[in-house]
Amino acid sequence: MSIVIMVGQLILGLSILVILHEFGHFLAARAFGIKVEKFYLFFDAWGFSLFKFNYKGVEYGVGWLPLGGYVKIAGMIDESMDTEQLAGPPQPWEFRSKPAWQRLIVMLGGIFVNIVLGIFIFWVLTIRYGETYTPNSEIKYGIIPGKIGTKIGLKLGDKITAINGKEVVRFEELTSTQVILGNTDLTVQRGDQTLHVRVPGNLINDLSDNVGIDQFISRIPRMKFAIDSVKAKTGAQQAGLAKGDSIVGINSSKIEFFDELQTQLQQYKGKAVQLSVKHDGTVLQKDAQVDKNGVLGFIAKFDIPKEKKLTFGFFGSLPVGATKAWGTFTDNAKGLGKVFKGEVKFNKAVSGPVAIATMFGSHIDWVRFWSLVGFLSMVLALTNLLPIPALDGGHALFLIIEMIKGKPLSDKFLERAQIVGFVILITLMVFVFGNDIVKQVIKH
Repeated sequence: MSIVIMVGQLILGLSILVILHEFGHFLAARAFGIKVEKFYLFFDAWGFSLFKFNYKGVEYGVGWLPLGGYVKIAGMIDESMDTEQLAGPPQPWEFRSKPAWQRLIVMLGGIFVNIVLGIFIFWVLTIRYGETYTPNSEIKYGIIPGKIGTKIGLKLGDKITAINGKEVVRFEELTSTQVILGNTDLTVQRGDQTLHVRVPGNLINDLSDNVGIDQFISRIPRMKFAIDSVKAKTGAQQAGLAKGDSIVGINSSKIEFFDELQTQLQQYKGKAVQLSVKHDGTVLQKDAQVDKNGVLGFIAKFDIPKEKKLTFGFFGSLPVGATKAWGTFTDNAKGLGKVFKGEVKFNKAVSGPVAIATMFGSHIDWVRFWSLVGFLSMVLALTNLLPIPALDGGHALFLIIEMIKGKPLSDKFLERAQIVGFVILITLMVFVFGNDIVKQVIKH
């Protein structure tokens, strides 16, 4: 059932994005009096569709090949590769008959709608939920670095006070794209020392290999803990642990923080240990059995740092939402730039349908769903801007060249470019899908 929910959310989210993207092209074309012949979600390759109907001269339908969607605009060389219409003289209602600036607007219509959609989603989420964050000043005991964080020089309990010289206000900034994209200087307070740790530009490669941002810095800060409740038939119950107790040692190792307890328990999987337990001010020695997963069997109560919530009015939420949306766009553009520079490997930077489905999750969470749709809408806008033939950016590039030259490129060139672009896209899709599967196999 969980797989069905993941796939269902993936299909719904991508369908929303594709339909609205193509609707942007549709509206722009109709606004300039250009005839639209088809409007499809997914591709009706070889003329086969799952569903279709005609309305006011336009065929609307759902294709069987789930590689996006398209609108077939009369007099244009597009995904359908229908060039028969171009054999005759140009008609006033055809794409090719319109001025280059109008055709450019039609090509950018889908990208524009994706950007507007992304801003709208983040705006509405900000109106509804505001912003909640943990002030960095509330982090009493520092960070918990993972393997990658430790590798670059971070240590348990470090307090990161600045990023590139700018004070850290929110704890969440430590795992933001500003840091993850690398080439970042972290100001670290370690005891009485102030140090600087450099985040390398290829950090994404290592994070992809080690699966997850927590391998850099845990999104949960270092915290002390106490026993809140004990599960039946576990090592914790066997040891007689009770609510309010504190585990201050395992065998000969001192325990103060929860991450220390977790580390020690992993070393004693399936073994008996002696716990030093503080109960009503007295430290007692108790024997307990750690299960095969490295768990004692209790629920902990933490001294969780106080969060801060910001609320915004209807109009005040707009610039906040727009900033989040635009940040998503620029962050992905910077990541793409790192791929072209060779700092980040392509297979480490991209995610496909399998990875996106796992992002949606195995249960329905509408806040996460719409947040991810907003994120993907901005990613789709950026992707379509790339100057690859068959993408909107490729069409736009050829139109800009036409405007500079003062005459259109030949139909034969555009046909060949479209074929090359389509082959490139299919190759990329196959690679990305296979890359997703390999990542999942390695992860499990």
